[in-house]
Amino acid sequence: MTDTATLQRASKSLDLSPFPRTSLCHQPTPIESMPRLTELLGGPSLFIKRDDCTGLAMGGNKTRKLEFLVGEAMRQKADVLVTQGAVQSNHVRQTAAAACKVGMKCHVLLERRVPGVDASYEETGNVLLDNLFGATHEFRPAGLDMNAEGEAAAEALKADGHRPYFIPGGGSNAIGALGYVNCAKEISDHAETTGQTFDWLVMATGSTGTQAGLVAGFEAVGHTLPVMGVSVRQPREKQMNAVHGLTQKTLEKLGVEGVPLSRILVDDGYVGDGYGIPAPSTLEAVRLTAQQEGILLDPVYSAKGMAGLIGMIRQGFFKPSDTVLFLHTGGASALFAYQEQLIASLN
Repeated sequence: MTDTATLQRASKSLDLSPFPRTSLCHQPTPIESMPRLTELLGGPSLFIKRDDCTGLAMGGNKTRKLEFLVGEAMRQKADVLVTQGAVQSNHVRQTAAAACKVGMKCHVLLERRVPGVDASYEETGNVLLDNLFGATHEFRPAGLDMNAEGEAAAEALKADGHRPYFIPGGGSNAIGALGYVNCAKEISDHAETTGQTFDWLVMATGSTGTQAGLVAGFEAVGHTLPVMGVSVRQPREKQMNAVHGLTQKTLEKLGVEGVPLSRILVDDGYVGDGYGIPAPSTLEAVRLTAQQEGILLDPVYSAKGMAGLIGMIRQGFFKPSDTVLFLHTGGASALFAYQEQLIASLN
């Protein structure tokens, strides 16, 4: 554990002001205790970082990334944001709202990544909000290189006289990851000002930008908090390598030396049948967190992360004396697209 004096010296050395940025996010987000869930599971002491409360379009982790991505788009005088994601993408929802906030248009590509869903899946939840924010969209079948598809769509808009700015899926590049470099500094500053420290940070990891930004940020401020990513889609080794690659690019952008692959921690035991498909452990995590703490998780990302945290506690991964911080990445608006599974899990 990094001592407070080291935190104080190191956190002042991280300067993100050279990077274009626009204000979209309520921050710092709260850190709250979860005493009833802690008691139910028999320890360790559980806390939650409420990045579902970032404010934009019902909140979520992508808003931190979009502050830097949209800042860069504005620097380039773009008039339309182009991005891609799965049908019920939280990133797409927040990008569409960010475009509204800065007076840009938004065009999105939605990948039909989740099999066996009915027609309402493409009309409710985040898709309803995308439409409300005025985003135009195209659907794509599963399995394509969606970033390449998005870049092609941006080129087509450019040929029509627009000034598009393409944002990769999840906002996960070295620019977007700066949002979670800043979050890492926020957590370090919390430790400095309150004296409250944590032994672990646990979170859902998907497109890699959030975990990579946190690892890079903690490295940049000299904080040794380990970040355990619970994969929502990819096998452990593939996810570790992807997170590590973006961590290195982010640290390079900050002018900080890279980290070894061993710093990237991933548990892939809670993916279930695939991305966007809730496993029984996912649905249990939604129910327990709602009924014990009054907090809503989403069935694609945050609930799989919480399922991993619950599973690790039951397996004795943490010491009873540990203090664990869970990062809530938002996404509760997607719950309505999973009504049938959720209702069944309550019976």
